[in-house]
Amino acid sequence: MSVATVRPRVVCISQARMTSTRLPGKVLMDAAGRPLLAHHLERLARCRAVDALVLATTVNGTDDPVAELAESLGVPVFRGDEQDVLGRFAGAAAMAGAEVVVRVTADCPLIDPALVDRLVTAFLGSTPPLDYLSLDVSRFPRGLDAEVFTRAALDEAAAGAAEPVEREHVTAHLYRRPERFRIGPPLVPEDGSVLAQRWCVDEAADLELVRRLLGALLPKKPDFGWQDCCKVLREHPEWADLNGSVRQNTLH
Repeated sequence: MSVATVRPRVVCISQARMTSTRLPGKVLMDAAGRPLLAHHLERLARCRAVDALVLATTVNGTDDPVAELAESLGVPVFRGDEQDVLGRFAGAAAMAGAEVVVRVTADCPLIDPALVDRLVTAFLGSTPPLDYLSLDVSRFPRGLDAEVFTRAALDEAAAGAAEPVEREHVTAHLYRRPERFRIGPPLVPEDGSVLAQRWCVDEAADLELVRRLLGALLPKKPDFGWQDCCKVLREHPEWADLNGSVRQNTLH
């Protein structure tokens, strides 16, 4: 007699804080009549492969409005140390009873829930099982970024990571150690495309582009996906120049 496989509990954890160095307070800035964080969380709430959504922010008083907005949308909040983001994620995962964790960041208001679902499905269906899988950020537009990993790997990283860069960048301890953790090949666009564009918000120029995209897409298709953003940018190619000079901070 076959034994039914029990699906692990998948929790999506997003990180947000008001003290961004390049554009302070960006997560609560307005676009199309709503804070960026509201767009981000409401889009993630449509993920079908995720069992719960949690916001991880800091214990700083400056982040009280961040926590209040998330809670007003029904999203549980975990608050931890500002610099120790890895510890914050481990605490949020424990609070939510996660067995598998999806990591996203709140400066991605155009994040695509269908793409997150594709990543989770690939991770859960991998044979042999994986410890870590991500989207290929060199081929997808930045701003769709997502990573998925086991709670066991997260807890091991939280217990063992000593370098400040590994406490600040949650998954660095994992993908820097392919000899210890089972790292899957990053997921690429199904059509094989490479789109070197920025849809995340780090600077004022990024915000202007995101405002234009949300303004164009929401009235016609509130549940738009990343390909819909591509279509709008093909219709308005000059928009891509708005933030073309902004450089991406990266550890990879």
